[in-house]
Formats: sequence, structure tokens, C-alpha cells
Amino acid sequence: MNSQQIYETSHMISNENLGVRTITMGISLLDCIDSDSTVACQKIYNKITTKAKNLVKVGQQIEAEYGIPIANKRVTVTPISLIAVASQDHDYVKYAKTLDRAAKTLGIDFIGGYSALVQKGYQTGDRTLIASLPEALAETDFVCLSKCWFYS
Repeated sequence: MNSQQIYETSHMISNENLGVRTITMGISLLDCIDSDSTVACQKIYNKITTKAKNLVKVGQQIEAEYGIPIANKRVTVTPISLIAVASQDHDYVKYAKTLDRAAKTLGIDFIGGYSALVQKGYQTGDRTLIASLPEALAETDFVCLSKCWFYS
């Protein structure tokens, strides 16, 4: 960077409210699949809280080092319908609550992935997840939908 670029960046931060909207950590949960939903949820919680344990701290370090605010720190995971379908459960709200508990433990702003891949048709797990959306969203604080997955 040359001095002009540094000046322009500094100007944008102080006068134009430059900031980073979101930093996101993506985590695959495919290795958390289990026919027992209680076991699967524990694997999910453990993996998220282990892999993302430093996300907030690193985000704060970036903010301090560069002086640029980061509005949100988030985690996104493999669409839960792909994980939960192995359990044969008829209600996936416990998975949403697991994601929410992990988000609270980490201190992140929100967690994405309570979703289904339905662009080419619905499967049993997708229908079960979609049916659970009102209750899942009503009973969680940090779970957000990945709306890009819900189109036909």
C-alpha cells in the first residue's frame, strides 16, 4: 500500500463509516451425521464450539489492529436437513436449539444453516425441516435461515 491508499482508507473509516459487515466461518457437519439425534446434536455442538472457539476473539483483534469495525461475527454450517434426515425424527427443532446453544456459547451474532437444499425438489428431511421453521425460529435467538436455499 502506498501513502495515498492509506490516507483514502483512513478517510473512508473516519468520514464514510467504512466497516466490515460480517465475517463468517463455514463448518461442514457431514461427520456429525448419526441415526441417534441426541448423539448428532452433541457432535454438532462440540464441532461448532471447537472449530469456531476463537472467531469472536480474532474478529476483535482484526478490529483493533486495523481500526475497522466488524458488524457481525457468524458461523454457517451444512444444511441441517442433510444431517437430521439420518435420525428419522419427525421434528428437527432440537437441531435448531443445538445451533442456538452453540452460538450463545461462542458469543457470535448469528448462526446459519438451519436450511434445506430444495432447488431441485423436496425430500423427506427437507419437508420435516421446513415444517419446523415457525417453531424453530420462535424458540431460538441466533438461528437464521439461509433463504438462498429456499427457491424452486
